[in-house]
Amino acid sequence: MKILVVLLLFSIFDFFYEEDIMNTIAAIATATGTGGIGIVRMSGKDCFSVLKKIFIPKDSTVKIEEVPGYTIKYGYIINTSTNEKIDEVLVSFFRSPKSYTTENMCEIQSHGGMVVEEKILEQCLLNGAELAEPGEFTKRAFLNGRIDLSQAESVIDIINSKTEKEAKSAVEQLEGSLSKKIQEIRSILLDLMADIEASIDYPEYDIEETTNERAHNILSDVKNKLIQLENSFQTGKILKEGIKTVIIGKPNTGKSSLLNNLLDEDRAIVSEKAGTTRDTIEEFIKIKNIPLKIIDTAGIRNTEDEIEEIGVKKAIKLIEEADLIIALFDISKPIDDEDKKILNLIKNKTSIVLLNKSDLSEKNIETINYIHEKNKNVIEASMRSKNGIEELKDLIVKLFKMNEIENGNELIITNVRHKNQIHKAINSIDGAIKSVDDCLPIDISAVAIKQTLEELGYITGDNVSEDIIKEIFSKFCLGK
Repeated sequence: MKILVVLLLFSIFDFFYEEDIMNTIAAIATATGTGGIGIVRMSGKDCFSVLKKIFIPKDSTVKIEEVPGYTIKYGYIINTSTNEKIDEVLVSFFRSPKSYTTENMCEIQSHGGMVVEEKILEQCLLNGAELAEPGEFTKRAFLNGRIDLSQAESVIDIINSKTEKEAKSAVEQLEGSLSKKIQEIRSILLDLMADIEASIDYPEYDIEETTNERAHNILSDVKNKLIQLENSFQTGKILKEGIKTVIIGKPNTGKSSLLNNLLDEDRAIVSEKAGTTRDTIEEFIKIKNIPLKIIDTAGIRNTEDEIEEIGVKKAIKLIEEADLIIALFDISKPIDDEDKKILNLIKNKTSIVLLNKSDLSEKNIETINYIHEKNKNVIEASMRSKNGIEELKDLIVKLFKMNEIENGNELIITNVRHKNQIHKAINSIDGAIKSVDDCLPIDISAVAIKQTLEELGYITGDNVSEDIIKEIFSKFCLGK
C-alpha cells in the first residue's frame, strides 16, 4: 500500500513538472547595448503559436506551423494591438526534439538596440510567452536530457572565458569530455558492485576472497584516476581565475613601473617619492595567452605612517595567498634588513626576483650575489629600458608549465564544485579500500562504493538536488 502511495505521488509530481517545463518562455539573448543585431529567443510547446501572432512573413504563402526546422524566414514583427511594424527580422526555426532545449524553439533576429529588442520581447510576453529565468534555456536542455549538468556548467564557462586556453577547455567539457570520464569510472564501479552482489546472493560458491582481491585492485585504480582529476584542478583554477600574481618590494624598487610595463600603459603612479603606492592595484592581463591577476602592493618597510602601514600589512597578507610573487630589489644599493625580510617572506613560495636598475653603471655585487644565493629564479632587469620583461614572461610560462597544457590532451577540472565532489568520492573510495584490506564483509565495502557513485553522480546531475540545480543556473545570464 505504501509503495502505491509513493508511486502515485511521483506520478502527480511528474504531471505538474511536465506542465511547468512545457510553458513557453522568451528572453533577449544578446548583450545589453547597441549592436548590429539583437536576438530574442523563445522555447516551449506554444512557441510557434505565439510567433504566428506577431510575425508576418514577407512571403505570404508561408505557414508558420509548416515551416521545417533549421530554416530561416524573412519578415516583420508587428504590434498585435495596432498592426504597426516594429522591425524587419529573420526568424530561425528549430523543431522539437532537434533544438537547444529539445523543445520547439525560434530565434528572432532584429536590428540591434534595446528599444527594438524590448518591443519584440514585449509582444512575445503579451501573446502567450513567459519571461525566462536566468539560464532557463540551458536548464531545459539539462532537464530534457540533451546535456548533463557538467556540460550545462561549461556553457557559462565559455561565456566567461578570458583566454583562448580557458575557452578551449570549456568547449571540450561542453562536448562531454568530463562526462565521459565520470561515466567511465562509474561503469567500472557498477561492474564491481555487480560482482559484490553476486558474492552476497550466492555465498555457497565461496568467491568472496577472489572478490576482495579483485575489489582492492579495481578500487585502487579508480582512486588513482580520481586523484589525477583532482590534481588537474590547480591547472584548471589558473585557466579560469588566472595566476594570482603579487608584486612586492621596498618603496622605489620599480613595482609600479613593472605593472605599467606589463600592462603597456600608465596604470600606476610612478614617483621618486617613496611610499606613493599605499593600497593595492589589481589588473587582469594575459602574458603569452596565460591569464594573470596581477596585484601591485605598497612598498614593504617599517613606517610610522598609519595609512602606509595598513598597505604594508595588506601586502604581506597577499604573499600568503599568491600563486606567484614577483619581488623587486634595487641592485644599486647594498642589501639591508628589509631586503632580507622580503627574501624570507617568499622563501617557500613560487617566486621570481627582479634585480632592477641593471642599466645603472653602479651595481652592488654583494647584493646581487646574496640574492642569487637565496632564490633560483633571478633576472637582472631595468624597468626604465624594459630590459628583462620578455625573460620574465618566458619564466612565468616555464614555472607554470603552460606549454604542457597547450600540447597535452589530459582532462582539466576547472569547476570548484566538480573538484569538491571528486575529493568526496576519493574519501569514499578510501573507506571501501580500508574495509577490503581489513577483510571485513564485502557488503560493508559496497556501502562505501555506493556513496562514491552518488558523489560522482552529483557532477553529471544523475542524482543532484533541485537546490543545487537552482544555484548553478542562477549564475547564468538571461536568454541563455
